[in-house]
Amino acid sequence: MSYPGYPPQQPGGYPPQQGGYPPQAGTYPPNAAGYPPNTGGYPPQGSGYPPQAGGYLPPAGGYSPAQGGYPPQPSGYPSQVPGYAPQPGGYPAQSGVGGYPSMPAAGGGWGGAPAGFGMPGGAPQGYPGGPAPGQSMPNYPAAPATNPSTPGYGSGVPSTPQAPAISKGYRGSIKDYPGADPLRDVEVLRKAMKGFGTDEGAIIELLGSRTNKQRVPMVAAYKTTYGKDLIHDLKSELTGNFEKLVLAMLMTPAQFDAFELREAIKGAGTDEACLIEILASRSNAEIREINHVYKSEYGKSLEDAISSDTSGHFRRLLISLSQGNRDEKETVDISLAKQDAQKLYAAGENKVGTDESQFNAILCARSKPHLRAVFQEYQQMCGRDIEKSICREMSGHVEDGMVAVVKCIKHSPAYFAERLHKAMKGAGTKDRTLIRIMVSRSEVDMLDIRQEYVKTYGKSLYTDISSDTSGDYKKLLLKLCGGSD
Repeated sequence: MSYPGYPPQQPGGYPPQQGGYPPQAGTYPPNAAGYPPNTGGYPPQGSGYPPQAGGYLPPAGGYSPAQGGYPPQPSGYPSQVPGYAPQPGGYPAQSGVGGYPSMPAAGGGWGGAPAGFGMPGGAPQGYPGGPAPGQSMPNYPAAPATNPSTPGYGSGVPSTPQAPAISKGYRGSIKDYPGADPLRDVEVLRKAMKGFGTDEGAIIELLGSRTNKQRVPMVAAYKTTYGKDLIHDLKSELTGNFEKLVLAMLMTPAQFDAFELREAIKGAGTDEACLIEILASRSNAEIREINHVYKSEYGKSLEDAISSDTSGHFRRLLISLSQGNRDEKETVDISLAKQDAQKLYAAGENKVGTDESQFNAILCARSKPHLRAVFQEYQQMCGRDIEKSICREMSGHVEDGMVAVVKCIKHSPAYFAERLHKAMKGAGTKDRTLIRIMVSRSEVDMLDIRQEYVKTYGKSLYTDISSDTSGDYKKLLLKLCGGSD
């Protein structure tokens, strides 16, 4: 058995056996009746291409086709006598004799349409509906002015980009494993755990090559196949951060986020950075699913849990973010963006004290494209980046939360690259943060995070993980990273 695959296939394996594609005896090129076809095919036989007598090539004497038009055929289309060359007086000649193409009867338009539509028969020579030969061509249809005026400020989208270009295509580091089958996958896990010792390498290869939607069904498949709980068996076989990472990979994204929020709140102390990271970076749909899972798993609403564990403007910020009701419009009204920028300026830099509620109302409710426009307007208005203004006006967890929201709105991969760097730099490693980001972003934007990491810190994320972790834990994290840059 090889990992992360399955038991060896029948002799022949993949690609398919006899009867595959294309079905033909012999080699290439194919034999009779194969592809491409023989008689009548390519290269052509008699009467094929190039044409024989009477075919495409014109007879000696020049370009114009032989009498009878191009190509000559009885009652063909269009009928021409005698040749192709245009007649004196313009192109094409409109007469039904010697012209191209022949026109409908007088009084009827092209294809039965009224005269004056399309190419009417009997119309004056020249462009249909246009001037007589020799006259200048009018604007057709009513054309815009030669130098149309540019819309004024506030009447359209900004002339400068509001955010880094959005990457196209899939940006995750883990992709679906072709033909993955949870029933076969749990055989690999069972064999890796039973008996003396554990084959951690098999677990790493299997889980590190499956996407979340391929990993999660293993939990149910394991219970169906062996009548045992996969999570319980893994806990009994694994330890430390490797165990935590493996178990995190077997949860759905919403289950994992709800679990992390629960861990951040329960017990003595609160991991405010975890609360900020999850609630500031997830979409409306993701937030709503987290709320649903949190209530069903822990018997308490996420809002109540936040309310009982935080206070002040920080609590208001988290509760606003936990509603999952951010505007999702993609269009940007610049005049409204300018108004919001003015409100933020009046609530902070332009007053004694700070009106945190105004920041909360705008940063948590407006759409991301709109907020990017607001940040640009703010920069132009007061000459200072919105993040720096927040740091000047606020402090503590509410400052951290507001700054995180701004960074996620601007470019979330840069925010996560910074979080990963802080988790690994200095003495010790914030393994919970490292695990959470590597698992939750591996199928979202890990490739973009890697690019931001090496651009900002001069070393690849892969290199820093390698130097800051060890053992099986490191091997599985590097699988999620997907490679070095």
